[in-house]
Amino acid sequence: QLQLVESGGGLVEPGGSLRLSCAASGSTLDRYAVGWFRQAPGKEREGVLCLNRRDGSTNYADSVKGRFTISKDNAGNTVHLQMNSLKPEDTAVYYCAARPYWCSATSADFGLWGQGIQVTVSS
Repeated sequence: QLQLVESGGGLVEPGGSLRLSCAASGSTLDRYAVGWFRQAPGKEREGVLCLNRRDGSTNYADSVKGRFTISKDNAGNTVHLQMNSLKPEDTAVYYCAARPYWCSATSADFGLWGQGIQVTVSS
């Protein structure tokens, strides 16, 4: 059974960079779309970026355009979220999620989730 584990979170100063990783076990991600979501305190979970099985990435949040990128390694079992020019409003718990279909901006469409990792942007 597919399982997802996030890593790479932590504390970073405004303007800094952070790279999150989502590692799959039990299966490869070849037939899955993988999305990154985030949830700040008191706010609903929102989609950030999603990597389709064949058609590349899909941007969900305009606020991260040009700053965040999503990629998958050659082995096909890890998806990365590169975050540059970080802002305090990027502070949230970040989750990766997978579904055996195309990308969706609706978090409820994803059935497989990682445990979530904290990203804090503060000076």
